[in-house]
Amino acid sequence: MALGACSVTVSYPRKRYFPDAVSVADAAGERKTIAIPRRHSPVPKQLDAGPFEAEENSFGLHLAAEGKAGRTLHAYTGAVRWFAAAHLLRETDKVRWEQVERQDLQRWTVWLLGEYSTAYASNQFRAVRRFLRWLAFEEDRPDPTSGLRAPKAKPRLVPVFTSEELSALRRACQGRSFGARRDAAIMEVLLATGVRRSELAGIRCDPGDPVRSDLNLLGREIRVRGKAGRERIVKISYQAARGVDRYLRVRAKHALRPGRSCGWGSAGGGR
Repeated sequence: MALGACSVTVSYPRKRYFPDAVSVADAAGERKTIAIPRRHSPVPKQLDAGPFEAEENSFGLHLAAEGKAGRTLHAYTGAVRWFAAAHLLRETDKVRWEQVERQDLQRWTVWLLGEYSTAYASNQFRAVRRFLRWLAFEEDRPDPTSGLRAPKAKPRLVPVFTSEELSALRRACQGRSFGARRDAAIMEVLLATGVRRSELAGIRCDPGDPVRSDLNLLGREIRVRGKAGRERIVKISYQAARGVDRYLRVRAKHALRPGRSCGWGSAGGGR
């Protein structure tokens, strides 16, 4: 049974996140920015599951016994608690899990799809469906989610800077001061590589010891550390290499200790 066939109206607390703008290409190939609604202020999730909590706790124990990571446990049990607190207790008169029907999960999913991304709604659906399947097996009764499929995640438009905005950013970084050189280097490295902020912050600069340094400006390469400390090499443009070199020269005039990160924060930070 397709979820799209269920047409209902529900009214849960709104919590919607949107970027301020997204970019599309016009006929000339130039990227433009389209304004879209600003995101709503975050609303705390309702997680007081009341009479539904006992089974949810048992589900958490079941997942822990399977060796699931703490983050996975939190995500799955949190999804179940939210479903129980925000839908079952608020929108129905049900107080026991055996009263839950497939339409409850469908209505909850329809609301999620109206408020969040399809990927997030799909993850929440899968967590609750897994719980209901586990509970049906534990209590030897029919699975109320039989035949239900998770909503298909759709790609989202990612907001990007226009060429005019990038030009304005470069103009704002012009100058020979520490701050100007630092900001210009940061911007050019991000534009050239797309690394995460944490990866950028962890780049080590030590011109006196190439082995300890993560920079190879002649080869236009930077070694970065991602999740779990995994290292990889990213290529940078000539403009980014020149920007980093200019930053290192002005940085050398300040008391920043070598062998640590590149001191992107401040002139005296050394962090």
